[in-house]
Amino acid sequence: MTSDAPPPEILAALQHMGLPGGATGERLTGGVSSDIWRIDLPGGPVCVKRALAKLKVAADWRAPVSRNRYEAEWMRVAAAAAPGAVPALLGQDEEAGALAMQFLPDADYPLWKAQLRDGQADPGFAAAVAARLAAIHAASARDPSVPGRFATDDIFLAIRLDPYLLAAALRHPDRAAALRDIVRETQATRRALVHGDVSPKNILAGPGGPVFLDAECAWWGDPAFDLAFCLNHLLLKCLWTPAARDGFLACFTALSAAYLARVDWEAPAALEARAARLLPGLLLARVDGKSPVEYITDENGRAPVRRASRRLLAAPVARLDAVRDAWREELAA
Repeated sequence: MTSDAPPPEILAALQHMGLPGGATGERLTGGVSSDIWRIDLPGGPVCVKRALAKLKVAADWRAPVSRNRYEAEWMRVAAAAAPGAVPALLGQDEEAGALAMQFLPDADYPLWKAQLRDGQADPGFAAAVAARLAAIHAASARDPSVPGRFATDDIFLAIRLDPYLLAAALRHPDRAAALRDIVRETQATRRALVHGDVSPKNILAGPGGPVFLDAECAWWGDPAFDLAFCLNHLLLKCLWTPAARDGFLACFTALSAAYLARVDWEAPAALEARAARLLPGLLLARVDGKSPVEYITDENGRAPVRRASRRLLAAPVARLDAVRDAWREELAA
């Protein structure tokens, strides 16, 4: 592990948090929206994350750095709802858009995305992800203090709905009306605290269960977005590691079933129907939005994504297993 000199902005934020003393560290990889560092303090390493105004993607994608404040607030809610589901929050500097949290080493907390890349498809872990996510949604839905703490409609539009669904609508004019309808329905649904980026790249396989990272998109809104967002990645992984396709689809089934079994804040069928409508839009967005997945690099990979998503946008379904089956059929064609 190499040591580097952290930038002055990171060291200043640590000072403001009352965590001085970090002179060395290592820049961490994996995100496009923040500068993330492991900083070596006298008491041990910590992870410091500073939000960027312009995201590190090819498209011109900007978002308010105030999202860092809401990420920290999401971590507080999640920690109370599902102990162990997030790293310990150690401090925050709102002015700098930075927070410090517990550093979790790869040896003990491997990234779920890396496991999936290697073909490790564990339906039991997928179900555990669902259980913790549903616990956070359920607890927030019951807490009347939560909605007022997340006035982040503009951030969610800037960092999720616009660069994903609305950007895809520009690329597919004949599906634009369907995609804009999905955006309107999502914006109008206010049920629970949404993470906004429940992706395998933001989930660690910890010794005590899944640990969620990167809640920069935290929003009081539609929990179906989190469910659909995570399930979408399990579909896409079928193109990344084709030999594990059946395992990934088994994870899809386990995650959706475990989550829906815990929905008690609204009718599960209503939430499932919204997730099933969202999924094709999110699928299309990961090849034709502002943040395409990095492992689908050519038209041979993009073509089945476009065919399946466009077909489902034209003829929406209300069940997640219908989306899964349509994807399976597309891959087998």
